[in-house]
Amino acid sequence: MSSRTSDVLVVGGGIIGLVTAWRAAQRGLATAVVDPEPGGGAAQVAAGMLAAVTELHYGEQTLLGLNLASAGRYPGFAAELTDLTGLDLGYRRCGTLAVALDADDRAHLRELHALQRQSGLDSEWLSGRECRRLEPMLAPGVRGGLRVDGDHQVDPRRLTRALLAACERAGVVFHHTWAEGLRVVRDRAAGVTTADGDDLGADQVVLAGGSLSGRLKGVPEDVLPPVRPVKGQVLRLTVPPRYAPFLSRTVRAVVRGSHVYLVPRENGELVIGATSEELGWDTTVTAGGVYELLRDAHELVPGITELPLTETRAGLRPGSPDNAPLLGPTDLPGLLLATGHYRNGVLLTPVTGDALAHALTTGELPEVARPFTPRRFLNRVEQPV
Repeated sequence: MSSRTSDVLVVGGGIIGLVTAWRAAQRGLATAVVDPEPGGGAAQVAAGMLAAVTELHYGEQTLLGLNLASAGRYPGFAAELTDLTGLDLGYRRCGTLAVALDADDRAHLRELHALQRQSGLDSEWLSGRECRRLEPMLAPGVRGGLRVDGDHQVDPRRLTRALLAACERAGVVFHHTWAEGLRVVRDRAAGVTTADGDDLGADQVVLAGGSLSGRLKGVPEDVLPPVRPVKGQVLRLTVPPRYAPFLSRTVRAVVRGSHVYLVPRENGELVIGATSEELGWDTTVTAGGVYELLRDAHELVPGITELPLTETRAGLRPGSPDNAPLLGPTDLPGLLLATGHYRNGVLLTPVTGDALAHALTTGELPEVARPFTPRRFLNRVEQPV
């Protein structure tokens, strides 16, 4: 058994773990990441919508503040990563159009529009005709919609590659193995043991394992993150040049009570998602899931049936009891959390990296992240978001 020590050890090499490691290393902390396949995780399946406004849900106004703070950092964050690595993140300020297909959907969108306006958000109500003028491929039956120019997009796979490159440039050490258990020495987190039999020591440990974060052995029960896997199936299609431009912005809707979105990339890819299934650790792509996504997307944009279907994937979002992330120090000294981001992991990447770097160097969360302390789940009393 070998023993290696760092200032910060990040458990989990998805986008949240990578951004945490990169920002920690930038602060001068000797940082390591333990993950068998760094760059994997839910981001490989995610569509990359930066949708702080159109993702607004009733009761989530506090989370809205964090989402908006992170969205506001994205232009500078993306520019910094690209300047550092030379890699394009696929960041687009193309906006989002949320549309309604029937009277019930229209009433729901009207309520969402009112909530957005009450929350001080910028969105514009459009008639069905105005929606189709913006996006001519929309179905004739679209009854109205919300135009949100402030909701952008990024390509999560490109973002992941850039974060990996940034970590390598910053001197982050990668241990390509599973973390088996947390080491606790004198009532303090002191590193992890690995599946390879190594003993990785650290002054501070950040648990950023996505939906797996609650499964690390040795974590005391009262600080074990209450996260669960929420399955999402996603499709990728290719828009041949003869069909371009197919869509100019993200289009989303609720069809038969299910959320569906279409995210067009500049490289001709069209992402369609996503199911939301409470099925534990199952990551099977099912015929039913593919059918439902194509059916609902076809009702929005009938022309998708002409496009090649190039990929089907399923991933696991890390859900928390209140759908908000767990960020920062726990009641076990030396152990911090960066998990539970649920459907907002890509959006919250910049603010999470900044918040964890601040907590690792000062011991406290910055003000914007304080409502999301893991301590809000002490005794499992759920707090409203």
